Amino acid sequence: MQRKDRLDAFGGSVLLGVTLLLAFNQIVIKAVNEGFQPVFFAGLRSALAVGFVWAWLWWRGRPPRLTRASLGPGLLIGALFAAEFTFLFLALDLTSVGRASVIMYSMPVWFAILAHFGLGERITPLKAAGLGLAFAGCATAILTRPETGEASLAGDLCALGAAFGWALTAFVARRPVMRAEGPEMQLFWMVLVSAPILILAAPLFGPLIRDLQPWHIAGLVFQASVVVAGGFIAWLWLMSVYPAPTVASFSFLTPVLALCLGAAIYGEAVTWSLALAAALVAGGIVLINRPAAVAPPAG
Repeated sequence: MQRKDRLDAFGGSVLLGVTLLLAFNQIVIKAVNEGFQPVFFAGLRSALAVGFVWAWLWWRGRPPRLTRASLGPGLLIGALFAAEFTFLFLALDLTSVGRASVIMYSMPVWFAILAHFGLGERITPLKAAGLGLAFAGCATAILTRPETGEASLAGDLCALGAAFGWALTAFVARRPVMRAEGPEMQLFWMVLVSAPILILAAPLFGPLIRDLQPWHIAGLVFQASVVVAGGFIAWLWLMSVYPAPTVASFSFLTPVLALCLGAAIYGEAVTWSLALAAALVAGGIVLINRPAAVAPPAG
C-alpha cells in the first residue's frame, strides 16, 4: 500500500481498533494467568505465535529466512522480548491491569534516552517536556498504591521492568541489522527465540498449571493469533503506511483504555493519583512523539 502523509478515516479506524485490542490484551493476560503460570503462559504464547507469524510471512510471499548476519541481533532481540513479557505477565499477576499498563507505557521515556545516546535521535525541548511528564506519571503510579490489596510494589516494579525490556527491544529493532530485516522478520525472531527461553525458565516460577479451564486455552490461542500475529502486525503495518509519530502518539490511549477496562471488568480502584499518573504518561507520550516544527526556508 502506498505510504500516506496523514491519517485517513480507514487508518484511524484500524488504529483505534488495534489500540483497544492492546488494552483488552492486558485483561486477557490477567484472566489466563489464573489457569497457566505467567511465564509458562508467555512461553506457550510465543511458541504458538511462531506458526501464525510464519503463516503470515508465507502468505505474503516472504517466508522467513534466518541469515548468519542477523543471528546475533536476532538472538538478542528475542531474549529481550522474553524478558519484557516475563516482567509483564508477572506484573499482571501481582498488580492491577490499570497500574501495570500505566507504568509499562512509560516506555517512550526509556527509549528516547537510549535513542539519544545510541541512535543519534536528539532529545529536543519538546521531547524533554514529554519525558518529564511521563516520568512523573510513572513515579506517581509506583509511589501511590490503594489499600485494597489489588496492587503490590513487586508487581509495579515488574511493570517497570517490562517497560525497560520493551525499550531495549525497540532499540535493537532500530539498529542497522535488524532494521534491514523489516518489522515482520523482527517479530518472527522475537517469538522464535523467546519461546524456548520462556518455557525453559518457567519451572523457576512455580507450578506450570494452576486452575486450568477450557476458556484459558481459548485465551492462549487468542493471544497467539489475534494479539501477536494480528495486533502486532497490524500495528507494524500502520507504522509503515502512515506517519510514525502520528501512529505512535495514539499509544497514549492504551493505558487510559486499560484503566477503564480494569475498573469495569475487575472492579479495580481508579484513585485520583492513578488517574493523574495515566494523564501524565499519556501527555508525555503525545509530546515525545510529536514531530519537531520545520523551520521555513530562508529568504
